[in-house]
Amino acid sequence: MVEERSVEVGEIRLACRMSGPRHGPPLVLLHALGEDATTWDAVATPLARGRRVYALDLRGHGRSDWPGEYSLDLMRADVLRFLDVLGLDAVNLVGHSMGGVVAYMLAQDHPRRVSRLVLEDVPLPRPRPPLARVRPDGDLTFDWGVVAAVGREIDRPDPRRLERFGEITAETLVLAGGSRSHVPQDGIADLARSIPGGHLITIPVGHLIHRAAPEAFTEAVSAFLPGDAEDDLLLGGGRGGSPRP
Repeated sequence: MVEERSVEVGEIRLACRMSGPRHGPPLVLLHALGEDATTWDAVATPLARGRRVYALDLRGHGRSDWPGEYSLDLMRADVLRFLDVLGLDAVNLVGHSMGGVVAYMLAQDHPRRVSRLVLEDVPLPRPRPPLARVRPDGDLTFDWGVVAAVGREIDRPDPRRLERFGEITAETLVLAGGSRSHVPQDGIADLARSIPGGHLITIPVGHLIHRAAPEAFTEAVSAFLPGDAEDDLLLGGGRGGSPRP
């Protein structure tokens, strides 16, 4: 059963979809630009077998607050506060595209908080020609202002982030979407090589691996996560064995 909750993280609220047993080891899912927590629906249920899955709406997306102020650093800080508020010490962290950037930033800045890291078709932080961004017609499920703000950062990334992949201590699975993805695949391979515990797997279905090939995605992520989720439950589950929100 999926539970929906809003969590105060500083001056904004983050919406979260939670599933899986409360005692399960925590797994946090971060979506791409313009998406929200529902993007994970096809994979959240199998991943939640023996795990407590937290699928967030990042600021400016879905049911979370749309404060009009956006940056990757703010998103990284929001996720860290979310972990603090819920009392989640170290988590397994999955991020897709922009969510993957937020995820590796958290792993760089707070390595103790990330046990294992999964980066799904995440671009290497190197400059690229600015992309033309045209607002779609009609109502959106995200604040269009986040596209311009975060898009500029992805087009012209902080060069220090590229230099700091060696600081990631979490074992890391990098999933690449292959030639059907718009993200340069040589950059994804370089990203995997830059992380000391990096492993690269290509699932050649394009950028949205978890939606185009949910079974292959779930199999790869589940095999990578430590131990067996059901065994974790039998042993008391989670760090410290206390119930989770």
